[in-house]
Amino acid sequence: METGNSTRVSEFLLQGFSEDPELQSLIFGLFFSMYLVTVLGNLLIILATISDSHLHMPMYFFLSNLSFVDICFTSTTIPKMLVNIQTQRKTITYTTCITQMCFFFIFVELDNFLLTVMAYDRFLAICHSLHYMVIMNPWICGLLVLVCWILSALHALLQSLMMLQLSFCRNLENTHFFCECNQVVQLACSDTFLNDMVMYFASVLLGGGPLAGILYSYCKIVSSIHAISSAQGRYKAFSTCASHLSIVSLFYGTGLGVYISSSATRNSHSSATASVMYTVVTPMLNPFIYSLRNKDVKRALRRLFGGQL
Repeated sequence: METGNSTRVSEFLLQGFSEDPELQSLIFGLFFSMYLVTVLGNLLIILATISDSHLHMPMYFFLSNLSFVDICFTSTTIPKMLVNIQTQRKTITYTTCITQMCFFFIFVELDNFLLTVMAYDRFLAICHSLHYMVIMNPWICGLLVLVCWILSALHALLQSLMMLQLSFCRNLENTHFFCECNQVVQLACSDTFLNDMVMYFASVLLGGGPLAGILYSYCKIVSSIHAISSAQGRYKAFSTCASHLSIVSLFYGTGLGVYISSSATRNSHSSATASVMYTVVTPMLNPFIYSLRNKDVKRALRRLFGGQL
């Protein structure tokens, strides 16, 4: 591909959701509210797990890490979008764009890996209950989270270095509300074959691998629950997985929806709207899912607020 019209890019233009000035205040209010709910909800989960000794267990240790990651995940994209709406500017500098993509990759992969670790935790708790606390000791829990961070950081670094190799044309309009990797790659004038291959294999390995691990864990869990003789025992065993299973379904369901939406349609606004589901809605709903479906978390939140809930 010719690169004669390429330039040393200094900034990109983020189109966002609408150019209608009358809708900007509505969009700002909506996303500011969602961001506030996401941050406060996940902070409450973190405070509850730290303050209540009954929640000092591997499952809730991973949950508090997931809540922290969800706060960071949402903070990677939404504050910049809110600032752009408020200042009526749609630009993002090249350096900020690459940085945003790097952190986006870190936190989306952390979500992915932590959900897998949580599935493994539920598998051990139900299928190997007698050895659960021996296997999932604090050192192992910390090590699993550290490995999640290292793998996520390495993947983000690889993707960022690949982006730095691209040269860009003068048409720098990004149709998303943040620097979404696929959208930025499409703006490049240089050959993007290597970038496309890296993204494809990363999606298969880092997306398909953890999903396969989650499915395997739940197949074993279902098999173990089915072997329990009493209905009450089966219900109690399944109830410990219900919240996690809901979050997994929401995370992978919305992610798949974004992929299908971007593949099936060239409508950029449809793709941007679909992206909201896993970048904003999923992190916002996670605290509600755990606080509404988990008696231990509800009890801890009541203690946190002095029995007012």
